[in-house]
Amino acid sequence: MSLNELRTLGRTGALISPLTLGTLNLGTGSAPTGVEESIRIIHAALDAGITSVDTADIYSQGEAEAIVGRALHGRRDDVFLSTKFHGQMGPNPAHAGNSRRWIMKAVEGSLNRLQSDRIDLYQAHRPDYNTDVLETIMALNDLIRQGKILYYGTSVFTPAQLVEAQWIATTNHLVPPVVDQVPYSLLVRANERDVFPITQQYNLGVLSYGPLDGGWLSGNYRVGVPQPASSRALAVPGRFDVSAPFNRNKLLAADALARVAERHGLTLIQLAVGFALNHPAVSSVVIGPRTEEHLTDYLKAADVALTEAVLDAIDDIVAPGTNFLERDAGTVVPHLEFAELRRR
Repeated sequence: MSLNELRTLGRTGALISPLTLGTLNLGTGSAPTGVEESIRIIHAALDAGITSVDTADIYSQGEAEAIVGRALHGRRDDVFLSTKFHGQMGPNPAHAGNSRRWIMKAVEGSLNRLQSDRIDLYQAHRPDYNTDVLETIMALNDLIRQGKILYYGTSVFTPAQLVEAQWIATTNHLVPPVVDQVPYSLLVRANERDVFPITQQYNLGVLSYGPLDGGWLSGNYRVGVPQPASSRALAVPGRFDVSAPFNRNKLLAADALARVAERHGLTLIQLAVGFALNHPAVSSVVIGPRTEEHLTDYLKAADVALTEAVLDAIDDIVAPGTNFLERDAGTVVPHLEFAELRRR
């Protein structure tokens, strides 16, 4: 496998590289990578053969989109560009969600920041439990007719929500979503249970993110090793705490997977990215480098082919369909997160 072996994105017919450059870490706000280095990373990724770039309006409150827009100047037509709406922009809580009112406003902001006349893939970043799905789908269909977006998709929707969106769109003679974006890694495999079978049934493209599970698969999380320093660990207290009892099994699995990689002459990063690329439902794996060095490590992993023996060894450590923590699914559904929704 190589970056030159483009993949078809679901039923769209669009061809994209097996790695997609994610931009969560790019920007000067809450992100760790400055503007000029961010632009160098984007250019290096494109020069290496990556043809797909994924961002979101909420990343550094629009700064990531603006950086992407600057970096793609003169190269826009060579890139499959995706962004997202849903998260709150600014202090006004009305500037968020999946309503027609916000979508129509949000898309204009993204187009301006991206310096583009269209968005190739516009994604609902999360479900909106306060907005009727038909309203969202109708708004996105209007944007397709206006030429402002070419395709639309979802991110971290439940299996039921994925099927509902397909059914509502087709029964109302509307264009349905064509892509779902989900977390997927050696340590986060629950989507193998039902999401991936559904995306394959409807021939949806899948952009999988988090191949290193936020750093758990960087090679730094090993049994007996002190707590690794991490800006993400500081931002999400407890989730990366190696001393926490609820992280014990994940730490043991990360350590065992690192030993599998070592036995087969691979880095854990190569094993992790190669694993995500191997699943037949996955169209492209979203990588999120913070530095050019990180990008180089990811690019090396694009050429890794895992044998059946390696895949079997992985399954012995982390059973197919397994998540260690509920939050690893990318979100917690409201009826599990809020007690008032499950109690009278």
